[in-house]
Amino acid sequence: MKVNCIILVSIIMHIDNIKKTITIVKDYPIEGIVFKDITTLLEDPTAFKATVDLMLERIAHLEFDKVVGVESRGFFWSAPIAYALSKSFVLARKPGKLPREAAEKHFTLEYGTNSVHIHKDAISTGDRILVVDDLIATGGTATATADLCKELGATDIHTLCLIDLPHLGGSKKLAEKYGEVITLIDY
Repeated sequence: MKVNCIILVSIIMHIDNIKKTITIVKDYPIEGIVFKDITTLLEDPTAFKATVDLMLERIAHLEFDKVVGVESRGFFWSAPIAYALSKSFVLARKPGKLPREAAEKHFTLEYGTNSVHIHKDAISTGDRILVVDDLIATGGTATATADLCKELGATDIHTLCLIDLPHLGGSKKLAEKYGEVITLIDY
């Protein structure tokens, strides 16, 4: 019990240190949005490594075949996770960015609309998927990505995000549809 408490305190300290490396930018990209700028985290090699290591710890209990990274900030986390676990890395991209035939799913953001695209041959029937992004707000991007994976044949879908904005309800909505949403930092 004492060892578990020490480990938990250590993880909380790591998360607090990681959170300190994220810069808050008000009114970006539009007025009224409080943007969480992770580029300052990425510029800190200790924080970047600690973040990937903590993400790997948090998903150790999950079974999945492929890691789907959501453009573009999700790539920073999904690529090292796929590499570390020797899993396939699948790109979920914005319109016009994939060279082969792609499936698409439209969705609403907290400040607009968009669509996500995945190569049709990247997900196979029965694949178990880990969707990875940097932030979940209203859940539009992550839900659209998970929905698209499901439409392409995925059977189990898990979600991992660095940051959650729980007051916007996205993680709750996604969890109700696809199960546990794993995040490291709440704002």
